[in-house]
Amino acid sequence: MVQLAGEYVLEILDTIGLGVPGLAAPGSADRRLYGEFIERNPDFFARTERRVVSYWSCYYRWKYEVFGTYPGSALMDAFRVAVSEHAGVQWQRHTPPPSAT
Repeated sequence: MVQLAGEYVLEILDTIGLGVPGLAAPGSADRRLYGEFIERNPDFFARTERRVVSYWSCYYRWKYEVFGTYPGSALMDAFRVAVSEHAGVQWQRHTPPPSAT
């Protein structure tokens, strides 16, 4: 799922967002599993975040002018919250801030 979240197809991003509702629930099994996976694979997650930014910039920036409005941004934020909760520390961001400054 994390790897698929790094793809450019909006339907995949939307399906992941809908298909893993536990990711948004603090302390849920889904959140713990994703948090553990990302903590054990930080380079993979960083690369996935960079892919999300790259696809947004290349294909969707015209539609979602602010990165935080792009569906991939919400997924990366949810995964980052999961790993931060699991690791007990703020996880490093490899994406633009969610809103324009």
